[in-house]
Amino acid sequence: MATIKQLSIFIENKSGRLHEIMELIGRANVRIIAGTVADTSEYGIFRLIASDPDKVQSVLKENNVSTQISEVFAISTNSKAGSFIENLRYFSANGVSIEYMYCFSIENHAFAIIRTNDNCAAQQVIDSCGINTLTIEDLAKV
Repeated sequence: MATIKQLSIFIENKSGRLHEIMELIGRANVRIIAGTVADTSEYGIFRLIASDPDKVQSVLKENNVSTQISEVFAISTNSKAGSFIENLRYFSANGVSIEYMYCFSIENHAFAIIRTNDNCAAQQVIDSCGINTLTIEDLAKV
């Protein structure tokens, strides 16, 4: 399966806490590739793609930070909105829901990190529709 590991880091929603978490991640001496923060009134979830997610998780757990690793897809396309729409259409046409997505772009290349409701069905869509996925090694070179 063409998934990559994503860290979900649970952070109290208070001033300075994200900074503390980033300092801990800095100790792991890894490359941060992509990330997003979603928050509620009491806590946030920092979703992170790193060059060595297991190392990051180990450093955070040593410091009593709650983390979870999940499998997501890294999709590569050109940066025009129409390319994203086409890829998303393939998933929806095959009954695969996108639970969440975050993106970044470098020049004409765009990268979407997606979490689906069914990774096996998503992999079938990716294979049958020729969607370009990346490994963590590919992303680390970007």
